[in-house]
Amino acid sequence: MFGKDPLDSARIKAYLRLIPILFICYIIAYIDRNNVAIAKLTMEEDMPHFDASVFGFGGGIFFLGYFLLEIPGSLIVERWSARKWICRIMVTWGILAAMTAFVKTPTQFYLVRFFLGMAEAGFFPGVIVYLSHWFPQKDRARAISYFLIASPIAMIIGPAVSQLFIDIGRTATIDGVEVTYPTLFGFKGWQWIYIFWGIPAVLVGLFVLFGLTDRPHQAGWLTPEEKDALESELNREKAMHHASKHMSVLQGLMDPKVLLLSLAYFGIVTANYGIELFLPSVVKQWYPDLQPGTIALLVMIPSLLVIPGQLIVGWTSDHYRERRWHSVVPVVLGAIFLVLATQTQGMLWGTILCFTIAAAGMKSYMPAFWALPSLFLTASAAAGSVGMINSVGNLGGFLGPYVMGFVKSKLGSYEYGLLFLALTSTLSAALISFLPLRLESDKPSE
Repeated sequence: MFGKDPLDSARIKAYLRLIPILFICYIIAYIDRNNVAIAKLTMEEDMPHFDASVFGFGGGIFFLGYFLLEIPGSLIVERWSARKWICRIMVTWGILAAMTAFVKTPTQFYLVRFFLGMAEAGFFPGVIVYLSHWFPQKDRARAISYFLIASPIAMIIGPAVSQLFIDIGRTATIDGVEVTYPTLFGFKGWQWIYIFWGIPAVLVGLFVLFGLTDRPHQAGWLTPEEKDALESELNREKAMHHASKHMSVLQGLMDPKVLLLSLAYFGIVTANYGIELFLPSVVKQWYPDLQPGTIALLVMIPSLLVIPGQLIVGWTSDHYRERRWHSVVPVVLGAIFLVLATQTQGMLWGTILCFTIAAAGMKSYMPAFWALPSLFLTASAAAGSVGMINSVGNLGGFLGPYVMGFVKSKLGSYEYGLLFLALTSTLSAALISFLPLRLESDKPSE
């Protein structure tokens, strides 16, 4: 993969040192924003007024808070310190995630989710910007893909661990016999899910202060030759961008391509979070005889195909230096199987298979997609624009769950909500396919 010169050895060390830390951070972030999907299975038993529309709105309002601080957060990483900012983010979101265990009313639930979004804002785009401080263009999609597979792994780890708590304090009917499980320190299972997953965010956030390094020239774990080689390569690429076209942050934010990428990302995120936050509920409605613990294990399966999908897209996108169609094709495939999923009710293996392929499509495109902005934007403009694309796009994280919850409350079924999600992702794929981008050479890299 790499040679033995200082630049190649610096790249190897950057992969081995930085990606694992960021990977663990993203796993925790993803679990803390999405564990409501599993907690909901028994949370609504204790609080019947928390219906599908309440969870849909509460699950989505996270992204309204997220929206407000995304662009400032990504600019802080570019101009100040990634490790200090990520530490701040993780400690505050860990505290707020644990506080969800104590909500009693829908209003309290909305407020905690909103502030949780504000606390986590800036993490994802901040990491994308941070990776541009360490990885040249030819490595960037691959580095992003290694970071991004944390999300499907989180969707495996989260339900697998959370199902161990789900029955605490719950009364269930098993084989016609009513069984009541004891509480643990006075808390029920859904409360322990929030508390348990809030703790690692705080601890890992504090570790980030010591484990991450902001820039190559500050890295004591690189030799002077490695620092110089990596900094020179990154500066050379930056100079090429400046020579071709310099953009201010404001110009980058107002670039039509940035606005279209934001809209495209909005549609895909709408579908992605609509699926993630409501898949356990869909399975519960379609297969009412399944216990919550079994459902939690079943919804792990769709994430298994996402991992190889993201790695393959990241590698082939870098190898062929092609970003557009590596973004479009997986999304279209995901939309097709989302539509097919609506026809599988009563056939459990078919339901899980369709959602597995749909999930892979809705996630695998990401390494190629997030390599697009740096193709036409300079450093500060790219930092602000990544924040804008992510913040505007993630408003879809409000729309998707809200529509799923609203449709279920009004029509009593999730099928039309799923069709809506398929439509938004298809429109996004069309936008990306027609974007006027000057892409990298389509020749394979050496």
